Parts: sequence; C-alpha cells; structure tokens
Amino acid sequence: MSPIVTIIILNWNGRDVLDACLESLQQQTFRDFRVIVVDNASTDGSLDLVPRIFPAAEIMALGRNTGFARGNNIGFGSVDTPYTALLNNDTVACPDWLASLVSTMEETPEAGFASSRMLLCDQPELIDRAGDTYCQSGTALLRGRGKPADTFLQREWVFGACAGAALYRTAMIKRIGLFDEDFFLRYEDIDLSFRAQLAGYKCIYVPEALVYHRNGNSIGENSPKSLYYSHRNLEWVYIKNMPTGLFLKSLPLHLLYNLGAFLFLAAGGQIGIFLKAKIAAFKDLKTILGKRRKVQALKNVTDDYLWLLMEKEAFLPRIKRKLTHP
Repeated sequence: MSPIVTIIILNWNGRDVLDACLESLQQQTFRDFRVIVVDNASTDGSLDLVPRIFPAAEIMALGRNTGFARGNNIGFGSVDTPYTALLNNDTVACPDWLASLVSTMEETPEAGFASSRMLLCDQPELIDRAGDTYCQSGTALLRGRGKPADTFLQREWVFGACAGAALYRTAMIKRIGLFDEDFFLRYEDIDLSFRAQLAGYKCIYVPEALVYHRNGNSIGENSPKSLYYSHRNLEWVYIKNMPTGLFLKSLPLHLLYNLGAFLFLAAGGQIGIFLKAKIAAFKDLKTILGKRRKVQALKNVTDDYLWLLMEKEAFLPRIKRKLTHP
C-alpha cells in the first residue's frame, strides 16, 4: 500500500546536521511516509550517514549543486503520494510534527498547505518563524522571528509556509508548480505561497507541528550570497505575483522599502551586493513579465482578500529586528 506522505530532504554538505534530522524522522508517531534525500553533490561524506540512520530512505545523488529550488523540484518528480513534505537537513522534527500536519490538513480541506512552528535550535526559547508573512510593501517577513517560544500557539490562517518544514497537497503543487528554479535559493517558498494564494489555496499554521532549526546553517543568514539572492528574488516575487491593482497601490511602499534597505546596507558596507542584486533582478524583465502573465492567469481571489492577508510594513521594527536578531 502506497504511503500518504513523501518527505523530501535536500542536502548539501550537511554531515554535521543530517544525522539529527534523520533520527528525528525515525521517532515520528505518524509512520505512513517515505523519505527522499536529494543530495546537491556533497563532498563531506554526509550521504554515508543516510543508510546507517535511515536505511529505508531513497537517495538521489545529483552531479552538481543545483540549488534549493531545483534540488527540491527534482525530488518532487518522484512523488506519487497525496501529500509532500519539505524538510531542511538542519532541522530536528519533534515526534508529533508530521502527525499534527497531516491531521490538520485532513480536517481542513480548504487548506492547500500547512506551516510548522519553528524554534531556533541554539536558542529554543525563541521562535525562528511561525509561518511566513508578506507585507504590503512587497517584501517578506519571518512571522514571529525572535518572539518567545510560548507565543503564536493558535492555529490560524497565514500567508505562507517556510519550505524548511512544510506540508503541501501534492495536487496543489501539480497545478501551480513547485519552485521557480531561476531563484536558486531564497524567496522561492514565498513565491510558491503567493502563487498558491492567488490560485485560491489557503495556508494553515499548525503550532503543534514543532521543529527546531539551525538557522542559516548552509549559507549564513546575512552572508553576501544570502543578501544577494534575497534582494534579487524579492523583486521577482513582487513583479510576478502582485496583481496590477495592488502593484500600483503598493509601489510607493515598495520603493520606500528599497530606499531603506539601500541606506541600511550602505551603512554596513554592503551596498555593492544590493546594487548587484537589483541590476540582476531587472536584467531580464521580459522573462519575468512572461512568468507574470502565466501566474496572473491562475488568479482566483479578490484583491481585497490578498491585501488584507498582507501585513502593513513596519520599517522601524524591521530594522530593530535586523540589528538584534540578524
């Protein structure tokens, strides 16, 4: 009998973290799942851990580092189960993690995907994120980042799910597509969440689905690579997904956000990365607009619904959070 869930774990040189992730899956109370480990050409021997810790896991060893988006897409090509879970290799899932996600989705047919509650592994008293938020300025926020772990305990609708620990209806993914591979990494899950919302699929936040996350383990949260892809890809998400009426409504806020980011990064000596990212974002505007036409054709919700789902931009709290929880 076919399992209900396929869990995809993308790995790249994760020898220091992959063992704990796989061991946590061995402890899951919900057992009706299969595991696919997609390896992005690791050189640290981390794949040797897989058969020892989780012998039943399937391995897809890629010949090069394809990035987060394409690596997960390759894994998804082998999915034939009703649900698909994505789990970062630097996470540790609590025993009821998968059971909580599956039961919530079964009880909530209007939900197309579900978000976990993620705590910082090194600071378990703090939230890493409690779902994802998209702002009216056309940028994303990590919902709950830095807040006490005993908050955000209510199940509720949110904009999107962090792909580091999320559950998706496979039928939804087949309709809207998984990740845009041009993103390589960063913001690809925000883009997916936006496309899902446009198509009428809701995201449910499940606080009982608890995961501990070693934040920024692979590339560093504020590394040059992370900043580059974040500031390039946020423009692609905005241009591709924001409906025309909301685009015009939000554009002044979006420009104000970019001005603030410019000044903030200039003060930190990182203005070169910011400018390089923005130039790259608009270098192939024709391709982005082509994607926009396809995305907007899926739109099945009102502008008012989307606008109310987005948060108002709070510039000063965002800067404070960057300074205190980088």
